[in-house]
Amino acid sequence: MELAELEIFRVVAREQSITRAARSLDRVQSNVTTRVKQLEESLGVDLFQRANKQMILTPAGQRLLGYADQLLALAEEARQSMRADAPSGRLRVGSMESTAATLLPRPLGRFHAAWPDVELELATGTSQALADGVLERRLDCAIVAHPGTGSPRDIDVSEMGAGLEGVFLTTEELVLVLPATHPKVRRPEDVTLRQLAAFSRGCTYRRCAEDWLEQAGDDVRRHLTVIELPSYHAILAQVTAGSAVAIVPRSLLAMQGDLGALQTVPVRKVHTYLIHRSGFTTSAYDAFAQELRRHPPA
Repeated sequence: MELAELEIFRVVAREQSITRAARSLDRVQSNVTTRVKQLEESLGVDLFQRANKQMILTPAGQRLLGYADQLLALAEEARQSMRADAPSGRLRVGSMESTAATLLPRPLGRFHAAWPDVELELATGTSQALADGVLERRLDCAIVAHPGTGSPRDIDVSEMGAGLEGVFLTTEELVLVLPATHPKVRRPEDVTLRQLAAFSRGCTYRRCAEDWLEQAGDDVRRHLTVIELPSYHAILAQVTAGSAVAIVPRSLLAMQGDLGALQTVPVRKVHTYLIHRSGFTTSAYDAFAQELRRHPPA
């Protein structure tokens, strides 16, 4: 296997199309087709199911994709380690949706202005999904929320995955958001709605909301329903419609403008970290981490 073949294979897997992959790679379609076939022949397996001009990964292709991500990430790390003069190459950053909206725009702007040769890729997801992405080398680093309580220095980010290290960035205040018409809430027992609008499992904020609501007792534990939604816009729409409660960082809520005087209840504070794999370092990552430390989100 050659790295170039693995890169072509990965782009075809992502695009699910030889035509789109060739366009993305700036190669002719025949070359992409040939390289994929050569890789399949060298491995002795079919990597794709070909149907209606779509390229769908076979089980063998799915397995190879994980290895391809790791090998290509390690190769990029090795290339960057040879360039000590200035940050360059690719940096794949993961972030929670809320952080991407509230905390990252200015640091990313400053980073791009200082290091234009770095190709920065941003992906969003739940904290646990991002931690898994870092460990599996699909991401170089990620900004995540840790569910632990106490001092930021006392929290061990490796609890989110063995082999992770982290740098503390900021502390977010989480608030429970309820419809304006809901009776006044001062404690979990006062919440009458039994639907929580939230992201999928692996979201630290969702876990904090469930823990807080379940302090009300067995009735909540038995009857709480979670409506999984893909964005904060959709989550807040459920709340304003009067059908659910939600938990959001106060900083994100402040960006939303007029939401009909929603009721908010402080829940707890959560610490945010920049995580990476133990031993991982490139000039691009070091510059990015330094930017965040120099101007920590607030």
